[in-house]
Amino acid sequence: MEVRVVVNMRREEFKQRFPHLAEELDSDNMKLQIESVRTVPEEADKAASNLSAYIPTAIDYLRRCDNEMDAFDTISYLESKREITTQYAAKLKAQLKRHGLGSFGARKKDDHYQRKTART
Repeated sequence: MEVRVVVNMRREEFKQRFPHLAEELDSDNMKLQIESVRTVPEEADKAASNLSAYIPTAIDYLRRCDNEMDAFDTISYLESKREITTQYAAKLKAQLKRHGLGSFGARKKDDHYQRKTART
């Protein structure tokens, strides 16, 4: 059951009735911008079903890194080889700094692709 309540309330009344909530809403500290990269597992499985023609993405490479230093090196390498643009590299580095290596998804094990082909 969905309940919708539409309240027409003046800002000052809202602040009086809900001072802590109003403070949170007015504060820049409580804002969170979501920039993480995620893949729907079902779609990733479809894309990787024919692994002989599969070309790993930058995210695939990052998900195999052991630590953030490896991830920064990987991004720089992909950028230097022009496999990713400078703008995309900057976005990936910013995400890595802000949210960490785990924001790209769970780490892929070293034998990830061998296990995938064994299942098909």
